[in-house]
Amino acid sequence: MKIIIAGAGEVGFHLAKLLSFESQDITLIDTNRESLAYADAHLDIRVIKGDATSISILKDAKVANTDLVIAVTSSETTNITVCVLAKQLGAKRTIARISNSEFIENKEMVGFTKFGIDELISPKQLAANEIALLLNQSAFNDTYEFDEGALTMIGLSLSRTATFVGKTVKEIGQEYPELDYVPIAIQRYGTQYTLIPRGDTQFKEGDQVYFVTTQTGVEYIYKLSGKVREEIKNVMILGGSAIGCLTARDLSSSNFNVKLIETDKEKAFEIADEIPGILVINGDGRNVELLEEEAIQDMDAFISVTGNSETNIMSCLVAKSRGVRKTIALVENMDYFQLSHSIGIDTLINKKLLAANNIFRYVRKGEIVAMTKLNNMNAELVEFLVTASSKVCNKIIREIDFPRSAVIGGVIRDGEGLIALGGFEIKSGDRIVVCCLPQSIKKVEKLFV
Repeated sequence: MKIIIAGAGEVGFHLAKLLSFESQDITLIDTNRESLAYADAHLDIRVIKGDATSISILKDAKVANTDLVIAVTSSETTNITVCVLAKQLGAKRTIARISNSEFIENKEMVGFTKFGIDELISPKQLAANEIALLLNQSAFNDTYEFDEGALTMIGLSLSRTATFVGKTVKEIGQEYPELDYVPIAIQRYGTQYTLIPRGDTQFKEGDQVYFVTTQTGVEYIYKLSGKVREEIKNVMILGGSAIGCLTARDLSSSNFNVKLIETDKEKAFEIADEIPGILVINGDGRNVELLEEEAIQDMDAFISVTGNSETNIMSCLVAKSRGVRKTIALVENMDYFQLSHSIGIDTLINKKLLAANNIFRYVRKGEIVAMTKLNNMNAELVEFLVTASSKVCNKIIREIDFPRSAVIGGVIRDGEGLIALGGFEIKSGDRIVVCCLPQSIKKVEKLFV
């Protein structure tokens, strides 16, 4: 697949890195010589120095033969312009990174596709959405919804008292036949090895386990995992960044009690005017005395989204030490993901990873509806749309030559989420949620083409 990426910043470089690992034909365009030199030295890609809104530069990048153009520069205007020009010059599909979330909210009304922009993504809005979802499923450290909750992916760490511990997947299925769930991935405590569980796979204490389940199955997993669904009402947000403001606005409109701490006095007043339903405090959130004065011990959740990853991590640890049940930190360094559970923070989120997940579904083959990568795990969760020509159409699951390093997590049929076992017959129009390791992705894709 031939892909042009405009913008060699954090999101652009991260995308180029992930896509180059998959042997995609990548061209990276940027005006910054140093960013390009670094990318050229570390990745197997082609780099072009220049303005991506230049028609001659786009022609030099062979835009007419390009499958996908991704514009992720820091300028919203540049990204929109690049996509419009690329489409007119022959690019098959375009994606623009934007910062104004109003564009996404009104994209059908405005009709961006008529201009030549197939998809809009806002990493900041994606991060705010992720935070809201994590607060709704408070006991879990990772979550993702398919088709507005018809199926839900949840990730959690198994404690010693969890019913799952010491039993195999098959044994849990026999003891709780009413439980609608499929375990799709396990990472053993203290390792970086991702395992696709089978019937004889045993759950162990400390496992980070991912399940796909239906709406009713979520409650059962709470019960069997020993987790308690605790209502989150009082939330403290550290940092009046775009993500902080979006999150505060979303939570306030959902009747959460929100306190937001911002160091810049002028910015704090602006936020207070823009979001009247929250309490804005001007102060340094790294100051433990300030946090205690603002009753951090009474908070149900603490979210740190300043521009500094270390500040976010340390402030979450302070919150955890004061008894806050749910902590979420925004981090830029991907290496920190491996530390999150061992140091005691519930969830780390990363804008680059969220944006990459959103974009990756356009790179995969087959009719893909949604896709996400599992946090800190070497696995992808992909939702395929079954067409009449798909190899799996009208087949019983156990008769499909499915790779061992992949598993069907569930099926969405006519808007209803179903847990599909070996005897389930796949029909045209079904949406199939599949979890797979990198080595099996190409084989899985071929089944749905």
